[in-house]
Amino acid sequence: MDLAELTARAASAMAGGSDFKKKVKFDFGSAGKLLIDGVNNTADNSDNPADATISVNWDDFAKIASGAMDPTMAFMQGKLKVAGDMSVAMQLQSLMKKLAG
Repeated sequence: MDLAELTARAASAMAGGSDFKKKVKFDFGSAGKLLIDGVNNTADNSDNPADATISVNWDDFAKIASGAMDPTMAFMQGKLKVAGDMSVAMQLQSLMKKLAG
């Protein structure tokens, strides 16, 4: 999976409406960004403000999305960082299942 496919999956997951009503940005460094906007039910690659920003490199994100890496352990090991509202990041669990496909 690449960023374009992830963005398409996120947009599809958000299009039907979601229980997630916040804005979260994934910052994958040089691989790009993904902004999931639960307020407007959209997802794109913009660098707009978010309630929380999750910084993680692309390879580690792919491991987390596939279930090969536990997100809590990634956070504790410093592989995943959260800036902003930590509770927003905690609400992502059900959405992540949709993104993993």
